[in-house]
Amino acid sequence: MRIGQGLDVHRFSDDESRPLVLGLVHVPDAPGLAGHSDADVATHALCDALLGAANLGDLGRHFPDDDPSLAGVSSRHLLEGTLELLRTHHFRVVSADLTLIAQRPRLALYMPAMSHELSSILGTVVSVKATTTEGLGAIGRAEGIGALAAVLIEELA
Repeated sequence: MRIGQGLDVHRFSDDESRPLVLGLVHVPDAPGLAGHSDADVATHALCDALLGAANLGDLGRHFPDDDPSLAGVSSRHLLEGTLELLRTHHFRVVSADLTLIAQRPRLALYMPAMSHELSSILGTVVSVKATTTEGLGAIGRAEGIGALAAVLIEELA
């Protein structure tokens, strides 16, 4: 068994037409996040945790943000690619835990859908929860959103 942890943070985009996607779920009536892909911090943190647990580096190593073919790409593609890397190296996901850090928007209504979407791809339950920073720091000033992920993977014989 191996454990991995991941962290991602993105600021809110100035582009009012950019959608907010978290944990592969569209969160309506909220500003989107700035980034090369869809800027889904939840899924990016999860990918980094998975790659770290397998000692395969980080998301930027496999899906660089200067690759024009990845501009605007869905994080579903990044997660599926990450899982393919794990399978190639003979790992499977045992469990995953994800924490979103956001002052706004309120995310409670969307967390079950995030858990469902991520769990269906990983093949195991992904726990999704959220917290605020009680107004402290850039996230507390509602300048962006962060996410932390922890995973447990198993090496297959």
